[in-house]
Amino acid sequence: MTDRDNGRTDEGDGGRGTGLREPARESGRAAAVRGEVPRRLLATATRLFAERGYEGTSVQEIVDAAGVTKGALYHYFGSKDDLLHEVYARVLRLQQQRLDAFADADAPVEQRLRDAAADVVVTSIENLDDTVIFFRSMHQLSPEKQKQVRAERRRYHERFRALVEEGQRAGVFTDETPAELVVDYHFGSVHHLSTWYRRDGRLSPQEVADHLAAMLLRSLRP
Repeated sequence: MTDRDNGRTDEGDGGRGTGLREPARESGRAAAVRGEVPRRLLATATRLFAERGYEGTSVQEIVDAAGVTKGALYHYFGSKDDLLHEVYARVLRLQQQRLDAFADADAPVEQRLRDAAADVVVTSIENLDDTVIFFRSMHQLSPEKQKQVRAERRRYHERFRALVEEGQRAGVFTDETPAELVVDYHFGSVHHLSTWYRRDGRLSPQEVADHLAAMLLRSLRP
């Protein structure tokens, strides 16, 4: 490697260059590979769980379809149980991050709740297969993982409920209906999406989200 190749000039190295850039490129490639393997395993597992069901899919079938070894799967996920948990957990992490951003925004509480209510619909539709797989197979998780999932979902619902309660305290929303029931009402609609929503249907994900968010806000008006 010449000085021109590695982008620096070091006196006393005889014009050979330092070779410092090449290891950095190797490290970047290695990091990309390490990131690609778990993504490929997760995508493959999601597809096979959707096609064959969780019980009907073996670890060997997952690794064969993903083109990796069992050792790689156990390195990144530990078990098929972990894969099923991650199918849903990645969606919930995304939704939690977005809800936190909406809740912390500098906007009227009605706008923040509307944005949050619409967003959970859009992200659920965009990840509908993942959500369907998980709720269909959640009972097959270990008791410890089921407890973990319930805690993660409770944190999301509590942050959402806090927005409703904030608006009720400010007199923006009616307090005739307990905030907990308001939350259950909205998320009941979200969880029901898989039974009727079709990607080739008349309404886009955003249109469905806007309608459901508007219904929620109407139910809260004093």
